[in-house]
Amino acid sequence: MQIEENVSLKKYNTFGVDANARYFVEIKTEDELQEIITNQEFKKDKKIFLGGGSNILFTKDYDGLIAKISTKGNRVVDENEKEVLVESSAGEKWNDFVTYCVEKNFFGVENLSLIPGTVGAAPIQNIGAYGAELKDVFESLDGIMIDSGEKKSFSKNECQFDYRDSIFKKKYKDNFLITKVLFRLQKEKKFNLNYRAFQSYLKPGEQNKLSLREMSELVKRIRRDKLPNPQKYGNAGSFFKNPEVDLRKINELQEKFNDLVHFKVEEDKYKISAGWLIEKCGFRGKNIGNVGTYKKQALVIINFGGATGDEIKKFSENIQNAVENKFNITLTPEVNIY
Repeated sequence: MQIEENVSLKKYNTFGVDANARYFVEIKTEDELQEIITNQEFKKDKKIFLGGGSNILFTKDYDGLIAKISTKGNRVVDENEKEVLVESSAGEKWNDFVTYCVEKNFFGVENLSLIPGTVGAAPIQNIGAYGAELKDVFESLDGIMIDSGEKKSFSKNECQFDYRDSIFKKKYKDNFLITKVLFRLQKEKKFNLNYRAFQSYLKPGEQNKLSLREMSELVKRIRRDKLPNPQKYGNAGSFFKNPEVDLRKINELQEKFNDLVHFKVEEDKYKISAGWLIEKCGFRGKNIGNVGTYKKQALVIINFGGATGDEIKKFSENIQNAVENKFNITLTPEVNIY
């Protein structure tokens, strides 16, 4: 394990923002992780434990330690005729884990194909796409308290999963590092095809003939059609959460907009499409300098090349202000901003 100084973070964040870390280290084992957490020289320094860098925006140089988690490994822990428990290390790329499950014919994560980031970051955000969320297949996780080095495990209920949220974004924010995640997957074929985009990509009767690999490829196709490739355009996927409102607000908006995109979560709780709100404010495909929104999805902010993190942040604030003024709704970033 080698701790470096003054390291560029450009290749470690999917926005492609060029900021420097005062200290940088890549961690490949749990022993190295314990070593860096208990290292007295860095005990009082600010720290960010970085996964795939797909949910972070650096607006300036980071005056602390960036620890890149690169631990690897997937293994079957237990199984029966119907189910299988699969454990994955935090540093595994999420899509590599999905590919592993698809190749083993384990059902449950195929709707989450091609989501960027790592396995360790997935529970923090409770990642989701196309009608599925991580919590649907989650069993438990292990990790380490950053302040004490104490090892701790969390069950599904203890994680307090919610829409793009968990206890790790609240009570344990910046003080708990996930090292392994355990998933409960199925051996019997069962697909979640409720998301309406699937219907436009499938012919009548075709859904009954899909293999697991074909289902995963279908999800990838939809993502590629709707979202920009981070290798071509720097981005972090959806920049904002879909805001939650009550029925009164839905009725108020429907009187003015008959094309309102929303869905019911529970009694008197609805989500409105953040992309729809942004588009209604005229931001779809709009750019200012080197920053803009994707022409196919207003929810995605893009670095067209050479943009600073501060420019991206200011552009996102312009969107927030426009939505607030037009709809009296506050957009909350999904992306962690530093």
